[in-house]
Amino acid sequence: MSGSAVGKLTKARAENELKRLRAEMARADEAYHVKDAPEITDAEYDALKRRLEAIEAHFPELAEARPVAPAPVGAFAKVTHGKPMLSLDNAFDKDDVERFFQSVRNFFVRPEDVKRVERETIALIAEPKIDGLSCSLTYENGVLVRAATRGDGAVGEDVTVNVKTIAEVPKKLKGKAPDHIEIRGEVYMTKPEFLKLNETLEAEFLALPPEKQTKNRRRQFANPRNAAAGSVRQLDPEITRSRPLRFFAYAWGATTEEPKSQWEFYSRLRAWGFQVNALADRVNGIDAALTRHTAIAEQRAKLAYDIDGVVYKIDSVDLQDRLGFVGRTPRWALAHKFPAEQAQTLLESIEVQVGRTGALTPVAYLKPVNVGGVLVARATLHNEDEIQRKDVRAGDTVVIQRAGDVIPQVVSVVLDKRPKHAKPFKFPETCPECGSAAVRPEGEAIRRCTGGLVCPAQAVERLRHFVTRSAFDIEGLGEKSIVEFFESNLVRTPADLFRLKAGDLEGREGWKEKSIQNLLGAISARRKIGLDRFIYALGIRQIGDATAKLLAKHYGTLGDWRRAMEAASDPESEAYANLISIDQIGPSVAEDLIAFFAEDHNREALDALAKVVQVEPFVAPSAAGSPIADKTVVFTGTLEKMTRNEAKARAEALGAKVAGSVSKKTDYVVVGSDAGSKADKARELGVRTLTEDEWLALIGG
Repeated sequence: MSGSAVGKLTKARAENELKRLRAEMARADEAYHVKDAPEITDAEYDALKRRLEAIEAHFPELAEARPVAPAPVGAFAKVTHGKPMLSLDNAFDKDDVERFFQSVRNFFVRPEDVKRVERETIALIAEPKIDGLSCSLTYENGVLVRAATRGDGAVGEDVTVNVKTIAEVPKKLKGKAPDHIEIRGEVYMTKPEFLKLNETLEAEFLALPPEKQTKNRRRQFANPRNAAAGSVRQLDPEITRSRPLRFFAYAWGATTEEPKSQWEFYSRLRAWGFQVNALADRVNGIDAALTRHTAIAEQRAKLAYDIDGVVYKIDSVDLQDRLGFVGRTPRWALAHKFPAEQAQTLLESIEVQVGRTGALTPVAYLKPVNVGGVLVARATLHNEDEIQRKDVRAGDTVVIQRAGDVIPQVVSVVLDKRPKHAKPFKFPETCPECGSAAVRPEGEAIRRCTGGLVCPAQAVERLRHFVTRSAFDIEGLGEKSIVEFFESNLVRTPADLFRLKAGDLEGREGWKEKSIQNLLGAISARRKIGLDRFIYALGIRQIGDATAKLLAKHYGTLGDWRRAMEAASDPESEAYANLISIDQIGPSVAEDLIAFFAEDHNREALDALAKVVQVEPFVAPSAAGSPIADKTVVFTGTLEKMTRNEAKARAEALGAKVAGSVSKKTDYVVVGSDAGSKADKARELGVRTLTEDEWLALIGG
């Protein structure tokens, strides 16, 4: 990553670096959420994010949206959560925590609000971050009616039958409860019970006749979290019942009776019959929060269950509601992770992989080593600069760590253990898959294959991306099948997937009547897809989950989006101005969208898909009764009663589209003091302008 001071960057260099940062973060998100093969550490991801945010703060016109977690997959029915289940931003040191508290303070403008969130006075809940499976329990009139996994935060999997087998999950709430409430918490397994389960699984395996023992002898789970997740997602609920699962409750979702504070809610949870973590405590101010983090860290090794940090939550529900979210991340909560665990192992080889955008990524293949309870066999080396900076060579003994207890990272080389004949790694200048030139654009850290669709690795990766969880979510189409179909010319483009017939698969090794029916059924079930998932599935550079949703929300239908993108090729057009006016979308993303539609083969692929799938118009979350639902709002000038961020958050929560510039399609321009050209543009176009007081009156205060 470039080390240039942000203030010294030119706009052109900033734009190039932002493009690279977004591409690296999108790749990391896909590796972690979709492929279950993390490539960078939490700390490194956080460093990328900080650099990106610093540049965006200095060049706000280049700021864009960032992706969120992918959608769920599996044999379970889908469940839409009444309120999204949020993911948390991470902190790794005191400075990160300081920045979090400062961002909360800066969100407010009224003196009475600022006083409530000052360093010494803000009331917080500090509690252990349980390393388990997030789960949401829905109760109607006190009776458990549904249980669902987190999934992508908006849609999870229905695991009601399995969760009802967990003794610590009340089937009926004690005492008085709301008519409707979603209880959120963590399904987990204690460390002693996890070890006992693995011993049982191994014994069961060894008791099998030799002919039934497979080559993959290890049947145990890697860690308690995987054991909990795997147990909840069993197709046979009796297997789940036999597993020693437990449940900690800590949050609520949709409810007819919202509490006034987090701490009050914990009292209610206990009264209803839930287990609440005994280490959860109410503290005042950042210093007390950090002290609590230290105290919990000291107890970590002695706890019966795994934790990987401490979660801070602002206690006041009023402040939580006003702070709102950034994407699907709350502004009012933070996960303060513990330091990473480390181990040494042998780096056996370095191989270069090619992604769907042509990026060449070096991967370290390691002699498997246990780090924090997980067997690590490979780690990303990111790019050629990283290899040179650390002087990593095949044959080296390296230090591995799992930052945030999740993602493996090569930290350093143990030089005194280096073999005499270890040679520096030479990064290829041609694609290892197709032989095309691999070039590194000026200002970027990533070298890319120029082969495009000629490169089989890119074509296969694009097909794999197309069927992933956040895209078409076609169950049963893994990497092996995609490669097999591609190499046999059965599937060369996404549309070919929907033309597959039973006769194409009959007689192929591993494909029996049942597996063929299952695959064709899964494909048929995905012939209808929402516009946001469709856009994401196309694999356009920089278009992650969140950006795809922004585009879908703004344009509504596939036809409108496509026509607008093709028209936006003219930078002087209204279509281009409308595109970059979308809040958090700027010239860099616009450039990649326009480049996608400029290619004949991409337009042909869209035409082919339109014949075999039905892309449904985007349906925004319900904002029933909101006077600004589906309206486009622009804020300009300084607001007196709330910050711009709070105003935007409130508008989006009420179903509005927040834009960064004024056009004929703008419905309202909210004008604060010292308003500039946007107010003039609104008057010129005849767009309705509102004072801050008029805006508050419109939305109900």
